Amino acid sequence: MKLHDQYLKLHSQHGSSNQIDVTLDELALTLGCTHRNALHVVNKMVAQDWISWTPSRGRGRRSLLKFLIPPEDIAVQSMMQAISRKDIGSAIAGIKTHAKSSVLQDTLQGWLLAYFGHHAEMNHNRQIDTLRLPITQQLHTFDPLYMNLLAESFVSSHVFDGLVRRGSNRDEIVPNLAHAWETDESRTLWTFFLRKEVPFHHGKVLSSKDVVYSFQRLIQSPQRTLYSSIFKEIQEVTAVNPSTVRIQLKRPNELFLPFLCTSRAAIVPHELVQWGESGFGRKPVGTGPFKVSEMNENLCILEVFPYYFRGRAHLDRVEILNIPWTVEAALSESGSPFHVIQNPTLEGEGTWSRIHSESFIRKFVTCNTQKKGPLSDPVIRANLISCLKNDATLPVHKQLVSIPSIPLQIATISQYQGDAESIAATLAGHGYLCKVVTSSPEDFKGPIRMESDLIVFSLFRDQDEQLRLFDLYRTLSQHIEQHIRADVEGWLNIIARESNSVVRVQSFQRIEDLLIGQNHLHILHEKPIETAYLPSVRGVTFNSQGWVDLRHVWFPPLL
Repeated sequence: MKLHDQYLKLHSQHGSSNQIDVTLDELALTLGCTHRNALHVVNKMVAQDWISWTPSRGRGRRSLLKFLIPPEDIAVQSMMQAISRKDIGSAIAGIKTHAKSSVLQDTLQGWLLAYFGHHAEMNHNRQIDTLRLPITQQLHTFDPLYMNLLAESFVSSHVFDGLVRRGSNRDEIVPNLAHAWETDESRTLWTFFLRKEVPFHHGKVLSSKDVVYSFQRLIQSPQRTLYSSIFKEIQEVTAVNPSTVRIQLKRPNELFLPFLCTSRAAIVPHELVQWGESGFGRKPVGTGPFKVSEMNENLCILEVFPYYFRGRAHLDRVEILNIPWTVEAALSESGSPFHVIQNPTLEGEGTWSRIHSESFIRKFVTCNTQKKGPLSDPVIRANLISCLKNDATLPVHKQLVSIPSIPLQIATISQYQGDAESIAATLAGHGYLCKVVTSSPEDFKGPIRMESDLIVFSLFRDQDEQLRLFDLYRTLSQHIEQHIRADVEGWLNIIARESNSVVRVQSFQRIEDLLIGQNHLHILHEKPIETAYLPSVRGVTFNSQGWVDLRHVWFPPLL
């Protein structure tokens, strides 16, 4: 590995042409070593046929160095060796360094596919099943309070539990940490009865004290997080006894119980107040079927929690790796060990089965009319939306539209930069100047949105869609004209008090129709979430977010 790194250093510094005149002192400076060690490194590379070296006699004389191997090939060799040694940290670091190299990607795909998927080994006559998954989003935290990414929520859903959970039917809510619950006639006082002897990963048993702490932590948080418009409606949480909790709402909200099914409402141990929050996101403690044994910027390892109250998972270990590009390959009929893939882009899928989770991702753009600028003019806004639709029959008043000379700012998170740039390119074709700005999901909650003209969002359409829509339209109402905002907020208040889920869907549709009709909202596209898997995978089911539920996945025993 060290010699590979040294070659890449030399090539980076001196590889502008394949053949150069250079002194050993200059090479020593590049390598950060002595003259003697530099000569030793050169001789080793010559022996590997990586370079040719024609020395000139006398210290300080220039010698002839010729590079014989492309740096991508050396990088691939280095990473293959790291993968073989299971030194995944070094392998991923190398991949990230050279992620834009198509040569490296093509060469390394087969090696990556061999690493991922199901791996079994025998230990004391017992089969140990490990599932290795690639993921393109970098994981930062699994703390339910601070999660921003879907990938983080996916892991968190296997580490923590909530009081209730989604059932097999779309609108069904069933017991989880609470085995039963009840509410009063006003539907503002909710009482939950906890299961007995539910263990946390650190050995302590769940009690009402943990539930009270978890919700107080949410309520008292000053930051704007997903679903905060729901949990900020909680007035008080009290422990009646060790197994009973009462939650008092400020006013009735029919989305409260569905909110309790989400990862945001997961229960954490009350000891967190002594531990401190800084390390909890990377070393969390929950009651879920898996516990986090290791987490860094490249790798998250989940180990099975054998005392899970709903039954032990079949898998023993799950390794989740952050890969900086989409893993794709032509898969032969002999198959690949790449067993479970989220959002696959695969060629030659003959041996792969493919199923839909009934979840979708919708991306859209909204106009910020609260910013003083051209989009506060409904005529310009209508013209701009027509341009995005690529509508050949633009409004009659197109001729009267004065295209603004100042650039329109398009804001989004880093993951959606491509969508924002596509919008900018489309509008540029119609004479609009645009500037794209991106931020992290956390910073996106700040002033960047209100400082921009166009904002690119996404909506994850899963079983929690109504919660997401409620939160989304609360946010969008900050960007729109006052009279439209009043209508949107009026509908949201009606939705919060509507017990019939079907009627709530109709009300959300009215809001969408209103925003589209007033050219405040334009839907870019909607795509289904798919999971591809080999026939050897058993027990593939989905959680409420459309992700594979790892607790049920299993593989046939080795023969």
